[in-house]
Amino acid sequence: MRAVVLTNEFPPNVYGGAGVHVTELMNALRGKIELDIRTFGEQRHDEPGWRVRGYPTSLEAENAPEPLRPVLGAFSRNLAMAADPPTADLVHCHTWYTHLGGLMIGQAFGMPLVVTVHSLEPLRPWKRDQLGGGYDVSAWVERQALEQADAVIAVSAAARADVLELFATDPARVHVIHNGIDSVAFAPDTGRDALTRFGIDPATTYALFVGRITRQKGITTLIEAIPQLDARIGVVLAAGQPDTPELAAEVEQGIAEAQAASPHRTIHWIPEHLDRPTVRQLYSHAAVFVCPSVYEPFGITNLEAMACGVPVVATRVGGIPEVVVHGRTGLLVDPPDDPMAPGGADRVAHDLAAAINALVADPARRAAMGAAGRERAVELFSWSSVASKTLEVYGAVVG
Repeated sequence: MRAVVLTNEFPPNVYGGAGVHVTELMNALRGKIELDIRTFGEQRHDEPGWRVRGYPTSLEAENAPEPLRPVLGAFSRNLAMAADPPTADLVHCHTWYTHLGGLMIGQAFGMPLVVTVHSLEPLRPWKRDQLGGGYDVSAWVERQALEQADAVIAVSAAARADVLELFATDPARVHVIHNGIDSVAFAPDTGRDALTRFGIDPATTYALFVGRITRQKGITTLIEAIPQLDARIGVVLAAGQPDTPELAAEVEQGIAEAQAASPHRTIHWIPEHLDRPTVRQLYSHAAVFVCPSVYEPFGITNLEAMACGVPVVATRVGGIPEVVVHGRTGLLVDPPDDPMAPGGADRVAHDLAAAINALVADPARRAAMGAAGRERAVELFSWSSVASKTLEVYGAVVG
């Protein structure tokens, strides 16, 4: 079996859950099949059965409007990926950034197309703020790929339901394969050097957020909840890579206002991408991990926190309830009916604060939820299982 895999993220350029997924899946598949991994960047590695090739943008887009440049740049990389003749049985692409390349390779070289759904453009309308008309282009290419693919892999049952509702895709072709977790790399860590590096007192009882600064992750709602937290609860926001300068400014202002409203509370904002050992320590010492997403097909950070023995407070959206068991591994709060409508976030902020306060007030309950979360992560979400199920999909489309 030989697969050509297209992704916009691959080490050392990994910044989100999709990149983590591709990295771990490829490592789990390595040695089982031949892999030709094509990614955005300048990586170059060749050995038997394992080829990694980075493709820089080749498009001169200075004359294009700023919001269109990421889309046009992605398409230029896709063209380069397709122009490099593959020797494979199938093409597997991740995220809309590589869908055009997958479509072209599938058609030009007569091979089945597999697409993994990490998120869906119609459910992320705030992306228009970042991409302008490029949002319509990304939605268009996503539709073409999902409706033409020989197999679609959804990372949760909720994501599969979204695919079937939004696209003319044959239900028989849409498979659910959950994300996984490296339960050795993500495990309780007693080290404190990372906390010291960021000036976090190990004695602080803190709520933790890990994620990009994007509307999807709901960070502004969590910031709104901060003044409603018990005075003894600190907050650590490991949040960087804002979608737009305007959103970055909004987050900065919100943090300043939350600090002014709670002058004795410790709020640490870490606006940089963190390596795995660092984020593992932040998870391990947190009293609670918070995932306030307004849209989340799976929510891999919840699984990372659970593997580190930390209870989760999250919104009941997308695939999160398939990971976090309400009352057993954490607490879930209802999202707003319309994430784009004004006022809905106020109620969610109140509910998030109430759930965080309830868990911090009950250390025994927190400990029991953390242990149950670790057990669930280890037993149900292994990358070896993800790889085995992915190979079954590969075999079906090739056969």
